[in-house]
Amino acid sequence: MTVRICVFTEPHRGADYDDQLRFARLAEAGGFEGFLRADHYRAMSADPGLPGPTDAWLTLAALARETSRIRLGTLVTSATFRLPGPLAVMVAQVDRMSGGRAELGIGAGWYEREHTAYGIPFPAVGERFDRLEEQLAVITGLWRTPVGEGFTHRGDHYRLVDAPALPKPVQVPGPPIIVGGSGPRRTPELAARYADEFNMPFKSVAETARAYRRVTEACERTGRADTGRPPPVLSAGVVVAIGRTDAEARERAAPLHVKSALPPEDPVVGSPARLVDRLGEFAAIGASRIHLRLTDLTDLDHLELLASEVLPHVAAVEPSAPLAPPRVRPPA
Repeated sequence: MTVRICVFTEPHRGADYDDQLRFARLAEAGGFEGFLRADHYRAMSADPGLPGPTDAWLTLAALARETSRIRLGTLVTSATFRLPGPLAVMVAQVDRMSGGRAELGIGAGWYEREHTAYGIPFPAVGERFDRLEEQLAVITGLWRTPVGEGFTHRGDHYRLVDAPALPKPVQVPGPPIIVGGSGPRRTPELAARYADEFNMPFKSVAETARAYRRVTEACERTGRADTGRPPPVLSAGVVVAIGRTDAEARERAAPLHVKSALPPEDPVVGSPARLVDRLGEFAAIGASRIHLRLTDLTDLDHLELLASEVLPHVAAVEPSAPLAPPRVRPPA
């Protein structure tokens, strides 16, 4: 079994930039392929998550200059938080700052409390998905527009007129786009049209397999193969609380039992061997990339345990190829 393993973090639970930097550097040294983080502006439980939120793309830009190999991205940026034109600039800039290591996970947004807390409009779910679809069209359109040409988009929610479509990312045609979720209709369609990776977050193997089938069927309906694009990489998010002993694993799992706004999840709590078995089950249904969600960014021992006792059984410690091997654009 060979799967590519990333770490996924939630700094809104309580982590400053220094915490994230230590974690990302240790993940890089341990052989993890990627460091991806949530994009949220408040905690989801009664705990305020001190010292408070850190902006996802501002943080990733800094990490781009303080790491050298590990891939950096979001699971996921909310389409309600940023306009698509400036977001395309941000991600392209992080891609350039990192030498071609950025990834954009993007979704419709779902956590209403963080929107009302910070004055961010939160339209109905149908409109949020409409905006997400337009954002994907705008972002990919800007990245793919040849240097020297302009990009124009006239949609229901966003209008761009003769945008210079700069800067260009290092990766061609752009950083990998991750679309994910358990929605039965619009999410698979968007993944089929735009995604380089489809991610099913933190659900059971059976639920994940059903989601993969929906995406495969959507790719067939949309004729993705006819465009010459390969199907999206299939990935899964797995909540983990692993320990050398059962007591240590239970202690790490304690935050998972705190009431929060998160939907039900299917965590793996126990030994490294138990996690290896679960990863094998995901690999058997087609997952080739796994995002392990670690709750506490100050628990560096947890990360080291995964690196030493899990990675050798599922993936090479040396980094595997990224989703789309980055190519440096020639000078204009």
